[in-house]
Amino acid sequence: MKTSVPTYLSMAGLVLIMAALALPVLHIGRDIITWVYAAGAALVLAGRLTSKAPAGASIKLRRLLRIEVWTAFIFVAGAVFLFLPTAAGSGAGNDWIAFTLAGGILTAYTSIMIPRCK
Repeated sequence: MKTSVPTYLSMAGLVLIMAALALPVLHIGRDIITWVYAAGAALVLAGRLTSKAPAGASIKLRRLLRIEVWTAFIFVAGAVFLFLPTAAGSGAGNDWIAFTLAGGILTAYTSIMIPRCK
């Protein structure tokens, strides 16, 4: 099976998002984390929006592919929260983690279910 360019874009974006999640452990500044995460979210969005359902795809498969597009938008929402200023000492500023977890759970679900539909 031939892998398409949108799939490579999505995979590269997910790798960048994972790298951005690992950067706080390495004590990298929030500015770098923000830009790496945002670049990953943009790549995932570009990959998901340009991918097409295979000819003759079932309704269930098309639904799962649509969920992947919404997952990309969830990652973009997480990137937006990284760019928002945080109040010192308020504990705010970690909303992006919740969006990343939601996107990760949906990505795991679709990656398990899509091969079962083919």
